[in-house]
Amino acid sequence: METAYRRRRRHDRRTTAGQARRTASAPALAAASLLAFLLAGPAAAGAQPPPFDPVPGAVTLPEVIPIFPLPDVMLFPNVSRPLHIFEPRYRAMVADALAGDRLIGMVTLQPGYESEYEGRPPVFGIGCAGRITEVEELPDGRYLIVLRGLVKFRILDEDRSRPYRLAHVEALPELVDDAELAALGELRGTLEAILAAARGGAPAPAALPDEDLVNGLAQYAPIDPRERQRLLEAPGPLARAQALVDLFRAPAEPPR
Repeated sequence: METAYRRRRRHDRRTTAGQARRTASAPALAAASLLAFLLAGPAAAGAQPPPFDPVPGAVTLPEVIPIFPLPDVMLFPNVSRPLHIFEPRYRAMVADALAGDRLIGMVTLQPGYESEYEGRPPVFGIGCAGRITEVEELPDGRYLIVLRGLVKFRILDEDRSRPYRLAHVEALPELVDDAELAALGELRGTLEAILAAARGGAPAPAALPDEDLVNGLAQYAPIDPRERQRLLEAPGPLARAQALVDLFRAPAEPPR
């Protein structure tokens, strides 16, 4: 992670939104991030273990969590996301999270956010909460963190008591039964072909669970932000996997 972070630091000179927009639009970087996700599991070298080991699909959340809105830098359950935090309000968010339960919710800004980015522009109602598993505070107050996805959530309301954004949320755990696991297994070959195209032919590790393969592809594949949000809003990994297959089989839209 450190190499990627250091490379990113040389270029981060504008707003978080502008940086995220440039990062998310680069297919090569998306493929590199996907590779890093696949090679580094939740116990990556140097990672701090979370305070508890939640049962997948059974995670609960506090009633209020901080939310971090970006244009196309999303988080999916059980997938890691490196983040460079440099806006003052979001530095405060990270500091408060580190002093507490280390939770941050990632949400996506709705189109047209640019004119009011410094305020509280509308966001999509479904996001994903993650726990900070790695952190480095830089001398100038910026943070380099790694967020590990825990559970999806729905925003019920917002709390304006902090400079950064807080939301009242309800957790949306994704429980997978045996029939869905079997159906996911049948789709794995197709999903691995999608992954191979993004990684230049390298296969997914055999030990990677099907659900994590689906969520890793959904998070890092170079697709339109609206499609990524639809993938996040899918009711579970099987529906998400089927949507991914349909998305990559569909012919590309002509340029507008």
